[in-house]
Amino acid sequence: MRKEDKAQLIESIGVEIAKYPYVYLVDIEGLNSVDTAKLRRLCFRREVKLLVVKNKLLIKAMEQSSVDYSELLSTCKGATSIMLSNVNNAPAKLIKEFRATSEKPILKAAYVEESFYFGDTSLNDLITIKSKNELVADIILALMSPTKNVVSTLQSSANTLSGVIKTLSERTE
Repeated sequence: MRKEDKAQLIESIGVEIAKYPYVYLVDIEGLNSVDTAKLRRLCFRREVKLLVVKNKLLIKAMEQSSVDYSELLSTCKGATSIMLSNVNNAPAKLIKEFRATSEKPILKAAYVEESFYFGDTSLNDLITIKSKNELVADIILALMSPTKNVVSTLQSSANTLSGVIKTLSERTE
């Protein structure tokens, strides 16, 4: 391959990586064509981009990136594919779902929420991780809960009080 072609491939990989905040490095080597097609369709449906890349080109693209992926570079051995997503745990859920029928893909490493995860054992951690939006929603709910309790208590007290007044007014003396 010519040097210009390699540079163009490195640039295109870098552009794809820059589009997505969450990067998963996986091993899909050994999947037959039917399973690979199923995996690609599932990725498409879940809005996860799947790229099969050469390790050297991936390493060079990551080195040129504005994000420091240096910790992931050591996992670029053997067959490597990239799963890119805008949702932090979508690729992890996809991997777990696909592995119900197949032993691949295997998670090598991931860059999620500005943290690095290594090895297939961290797959469950990645599935349960919450996005920033989910955490903000949880905080808002926690802050709103006391207010809701006060309002409901006041409403129930008013109903109780009006019931007592009504009962007393209807009582014949």
